[in-house]
Amino acid sequence: MPRFYCPAPLATGALLDLPAGAARHVQVLRLQPGDAITLFHDGGEFEATVTHMGRSDVRVQVGAHHTVEREAARPVHLAVGMPANDRMDWLVEKATELGVASIQPLMTERSVLRLSGERAEKKVAHWHSVAVAACEQCGGNRVPVVHPVMGLAQWLAANPPAVPPAPGGDADAALPARMLLSLRGISRPLRTLLPAAASGAGQPVTFLSGPEGGLSAVEEDAALARGFVPVSLGQRVLRAETAALAALTLLA
Repeated sequence: MPRFYCPAPLATGALLDLPAGAARHVQVLRLQPGDAITLFHDGGEFEATVTHMGRSDVRVQVGAHHTVEREAARPVHLAVGMPANDRMDWLVEKATELGVASIQPLMTERSVLRLSGERAEKKVAHWHSVAVAACEQCGGNRVPVVHPVMGLAQWLAANPPAVPPAPGGDADAALPARMLLSLRGISRPLRTLLPAAASGAGQPVTFLSGPEGGLSAVEEDAALARGFVPVSLGQRVLRAETAALAALTLLA
């Protein structure tokens, strides 16, 4: 059954005009009055039936609600130096399919993609639509938040330094709440943290990954000062978008 994201409040029995994006999708599929669809928003799904097909509007009657959660057990917030060209689109799509909770697009020293003002707003709106389409396809019921584009230094400054582990505690017994993908020699293989990840299911994690070429040494130092723990993905050097998704696959 076709699935459509509907940010409007949903209630069983209500007659609802679909938002423009969902209405266009229904029309492209050439659905007709009487056809059944599924609407979703912020967890859970509603059955719905098309009651009216206009030239630019589609009306549905909302049916039964079903509480369905298909989200990752652990919220993973991905902060990523934006890769160039259409690779960011691909990253947003695949990260959504893998269950990312939010995506923070960042501009860094080595970023090729530079965005500001109206152009940045349009890109974020586009990435949100990519995430919506990915949720409709994969069955997710929570569209990840795509935050406004920020510079890395600005984003780090907005995040208070992490609270260090309590004296006498075992720092290795818990999954770090903030992790930085780094090639530094002090980086711990992410796989070695997976036992802690299994025991800390549900704990939110923020994962910071650089663009093509990675973060600079100065940027990594700034992240470490904010409590980010350096981790690695193994011996191979992955593309920026591949590395972020590989980490998400392990953590989600």
